[in-house]
Amino acid sequence: MNLKTQRLSIIRKIIRSEYISSQEELIARLEECGVVVTQSTLSRDLKFMHVAKVPHKERGYIYVLPNSSRSDLVVSTNLTDNIVDIAFSGNLCVITTKPGYASAISVPIDSRGIADVIGTIAGDNAILLVLREGFDMEDLMEQLCSLFPSLRVL
Repeated sequence: MNLKTQRLSIIRKIIRSEYISSQEELIARLEECGVVVTQSTLSRDLKFMHVAKVPHKERGYIYVLPNSSRSDLVVSTNLTDNIVDIAFSGNLCVITTKPGYASAISVPIDSRGIADVIGTIAGDNAILLVLREGFDMEDLMEQLCSLFPSLRVL
């Protein structure tokens, strides 16, 4: 196993088992595991692994891996209250959020694996969902509302 593959494996293990809030904290944990890495290399590794930061009730924000199945990774009401609007056009859906929340809100959508969602793109205050042709609007909204109860009142 080459050094990068080993480093990525250790990063995955740390993120899955601990609440890591910053790159500095992750660098310190990696050093404890015998891995010396620069901040720029770690940043590239996190991007390569599609690691995201999501809100956590006690730690502020924590790193999570795509399709994380951590049982305590529940979408908080605080996060879902920042959804402003949802609109459809053909097989596209745009979820508008307050500034800075789109990326964090897109993580549970990607992790849930909603069948009608082909992919998501998150900006600062908007998420674009590309939907399968002939998607079932009721089923999609039911799944989104189960993730984000605040959508029921929009």
